[in-house]
Amino acid sequence: MTDRQAVEDDFREFVAARSPALLRTAYLLTGDWATAEDLLQTALTKIYLAWRRLGEIEAVEPYARRVLVNTSISWWRRRWHGERPTEVLPEPAVADRVDEQLERDALWRHVQSLPARQRAVLVLRFYEDLSEAQTAAILDISTGTVKSQTSRALSTLRGRLGAERAAEQARVDELAAEAERPRIPRQAQTPPATRPVRAPAPRIPAPAGGLEGR
Repeated sequence: MTDRQAVEDDFREFVAARSPALLRTAYLLTGDWATAEDLLQTALTKIYLAWRRLGEIEAVEPYARRVLVNTSISWWRRRWHGERPTEVLPEPAVADRVDEQLERDALWRHVQSLPARQRAVLVLRFYEDLSEAQTAAILDISTGTVKSQTSRALSTLRGRLGAERAAEQARVDELAAEAERPRIPRQAQTPPATRPVRAPAPRIPAPAGGLEGR
């Protein structure tokens, strides 16, 4: 087996084993499955080109995540990130866990609106369960920066979720106050006066024999 064949075989094994996990990370970074698939393909291309110098598989995994994060940040800065059409609607809330589902949906919506660097830190720290040191190594920043970015992101999320809850509570209070207000019955309206209707004059029958002889 040639070196090229060995490299390709190792790369295929890595793709088969790690693509699902890397695709999940890509989705968390982009918030869109189609974009996540494009991001993963870009990352896999760069991984293949760098495979020889990466050496052991232990070095491939951090490099793959670094490529995903850096590429997603680059795309974030270039592309518009408003609402996207989707063929799949969000999962409906479960009947017995509605509040929990709504809370997760609200949190995820606000995570998607964070700046790219803060979002990447949260994804790696809390969704991927990496340490501060591992996150700093992947993002090529200091551990202190990871801590400060995490603090800012969490503070932003708390503020936005708190504002949402306050607005919802104010709306509930407004509806409750509206329901408690006494209703004033509408006054009976006097029907408008009507003009008397004159009966038609009776028709007088003509005398027998008509007008002849007069």
